[in-house]
Order: sequence, then structure tokens, then C-alpha cells
Amino acid sequence: MAKRYALVVTCEHAGNAVPRKYAALFRGKRSTLKGHRGYDPGALELARRLFSSSGRELFYSNVSRLVVDLNRSPDNPRRFSEFTRRLGAKDKSQIEDIHYLPYRRSVEHSVAKLISDGSVVLHLSVHSFTPVLRGKTRKADVGLLYDPARTHEAGFCARWRKALLSLDGSLVVRMNYPYRGVSDGLTAYLRRKFPGNKCLGIELEVNQKLLPDKNREWRALVRNLKSSLKDVLSG
Repeated sequence: MAKRYALVVTCEHAGNAVPRKYAALFRGKRSTLKGHRGYDPGALELARRLFSSSGRELFYSNVSRLVVDLNRSPDNPRRFSEFTRRLGAKDKSQIEDIHYLPYRRSVEHSVAKLISDGSVVLHLSVHSFTPVLRGKTRKADVGLLYDPARTHEAGFCARWRKALLSLDGSLVVRMNYPYRGVSDGLTAYLRRKFPGNKCLGIELEVNQKLLPDKNREWRALVRNLKSSLKDVLSG
């Protein structure tokens, strides 16, 4: 069954761009946009590398999550940040019509099409996380997020973790960390649309502490994540 996986890679927080129409809302907030709240540093590079050898589809957006968060469901008021939440209904609707809905619909349509063609889809949503949040140090290099109630997801993450550690046993790889795998996100949304034996939703979280200057440690991690994912996908 593993050999039938069709890999769909998404990166919801790939960039920190702000459409010109809304630039005034972020005046003086350059450092916020450049930080972890503005986007997920390193995530797009990682998503592209993971897609390059095994993927069927790659989706990403360069618009900052502070404009609209593509990883929040349509009924989640937190999809708009404190910068855009005060906008009127017309502006919010325009942001959703241009930046939010097309992205999410494209991913959902791709998954549906692959399933209809007979594939089992692995949706891999790629993210990075800040090493310290609210004064608390996150103690992991890699997090694999999944729904424990969906046995295919749990099994895939267990196999991926084993394969990754076989390449670098010094890594700290934690399950459903630093977030819960069932928290609101694009993976959780798609789980409500597709059965667990047809679509696996996995979030990959990588610690941003490994990023400075794209050092040797970061390059090795990207290489090992790519190799281990390919091994698990091929069975």
C-alpha cells in the first residue's frame, strides 16, 4: 500500500509578503513580519526539497500569515491577525477571495482528484517553529504531528521517525510536538473531508534554531528528512 502514496506537499506559511493595499496596517512592523509570527523561516526550502524527489503536488503561499492564516479553518476567527481583524467585511472578504480560498480549494481539489484516481494521499504540511516561545524552550529538533485516532497516520509517523533516527540518532524527534496533531489546521480540515484510509494528514515541524546561516546542521537535517521520507514512501 505504501507504494501507492501520492505525496501532496503544502507550505501555508512560506513567506511574509503583504499586499500593497494593506501595507499601511503593518507600518513600523517590519521586525514582526520578519520574525516567526510573520512566516515560518526555512519551511519553503524544506517543502521544495521534500517535494522534489517524491511529490505529486506542491502548494505554497508567500503572503504573510498575519494578513490571513491559511492554516486556519474558515470558521476560525483567528485566521485574521490583530492587524487585519479590524478591517471591514468587504476587505476581509476580498482577502479571502484572493489569497485564502483559492489556496485551500486548490489543495482540496488536488487531494480529491488523486483519491478519485485510486491513490492514497499523504498530505504533508511543512512548518518551522521558534525555539523559544513565551520564555519556554522547545525541546525538540523535529515534530511529527498526526491524529492518534487515525491508525494510518500514527503508523506512518512511527516509521518515518525510525527511518530518520537511523540516519541521525542525535536528533530529538517528538510526536505531536510542539503542537497537538488534532489542533485546527489544514490537515485537520482535510481529515473531515476524506477518510483516514484514503488521506493521511501529517504536519512536519522543524526547529528554527537549526536555521542560522543555513549551516551544516540544517543542510544535514534537510538531506536526512528527504531521504527518510523517500524510504518510508517506497516501503
